[in-house]
Amino acid sequence: MPDDLLYDAAIIGGGLAGLSLSIQLAREGYTVVLMEKEEYPLRRVCGEYISMESWDFLESLGINLSSLGVSKIKTLEISSVKGRSFEQDLPLGGFGISRYLLDATLAGIAVRSGVALMQQTRVNEMNYLNDEFIIGSSRGSIRAKVAAGCYGKRSNLDIKWKRPFTRSEKGKLNNYIGVKYHIRYDLPEDRIALHNFRNGYCGIVKVEKDEYCLCYLTAASNLKKSGNDLKKMEHSILSANPHLHKIFRECEMLWDTPVTISQISYRRKSQVEDHVLMTGDAAGMITPLCGNGMSMALHGSKIAAALMTGFLQGNITRKKMEEEYARRWRTNFASRLRMGRAIQRMFGSVWLSNVLVKIGRSFPSVTRALIRKTHGSSF
Repeated sequence: MPDDLLYDAAIIGGGLAGLSLSIQLAREGYTVVLMEKEEYPLRRVCGEYISMESWDFLESLGINLSSLGVSKIKTLEISSVKGRSFEQDLPLGGFGISRYLLDATLAGIAVRSGVALMQQTRVNEMNYLNDEFIIGSSRGSIRAKVAAGCYGKRSNLDIKWKRPFTRSEKGKLNNYIGVKYHIRYDLPEDRIALHNFRNGYCGIVKVEKDEYCLCYLTAASNLKKSGNDLKKMEHSILSANPHLHKIFRECEMLWDTPVTISQISYRRKSQVEDHVLMTGDAAGMITPLCGNGMSMALHGSKIAAALMTGFLQGNITRKKMEEEYARRWRTNFASRLRMGRAIQRMFGSVWLSNVLVKIGRSFPSVTRALIRKTHGSSF
């Protein structure tokens, strides 16, 4: 790659936010480079459930979801640590699709739309100088008029920017481990299940073909107590919930080893860092039990694309673009994150998860209201 190549937009990270943002900007006629440290197709730690609010937007990007065989989810099941459970109709519903398929499909659309997709490229630094960005990567240096950070939960850039969440002491909001498998198991195709275990919870949802995503979030202390042995932790801690005991005993594991991620933080994050618009998990993570992180990433990309376009057209200043992006992001998502953090406190606790199940059984309208407060409408 030639050094100092100038693009209209540079996007760091090729997850849902980065890929969808790149497609929107390229279709407006702008030169766009997207840098992704991995290579497609790839597996990511993700619950692989998307709220139906994102269906129309994904199809507008060029994905025929029905042809991909995605599952349609209509029911939520929640169980306490001890295994007591209830079911609840989902007001909006959702669908299951693997990130292996979804990200690779979006990457193909991005390339066909004219995006310069640089895979296996690690960004080492980003500097804002003379009203443009100078970005150093493992494949050389580029310049860009606008930039977006869409790299996920944590990056070396976060450390260099000294973002507050990277320096927080370990606690209930920033010391989690995520683990994901694909399995075969006899479960209803239209149901997403959330099963509590001590200091964690596990989600199960059908994706395409005959596969199910089994993804769980656990406090790092659980793994430490199990001698840093995942299998031992699954047997001794997760399987204390009879639903999970049955699943782990009877399912067919489709992968030899799971995909894992550590140091997950749900603490507040800023939406703009050194003039870079942060999108997706880089801007703020909603707790996975809300099942809405992917929709937030997609919706956030649409907000960013509109404002970047306004700036590149000369209709708004950079300062206005940054301020308006942060304002719109908070308007759409801040209350969802607060509600997600509040609900998460009930998960992984023996007595609070039991209270949640009792409320769900006796007052289904309360559960529906909580679900609505963590979701939005079509965008």
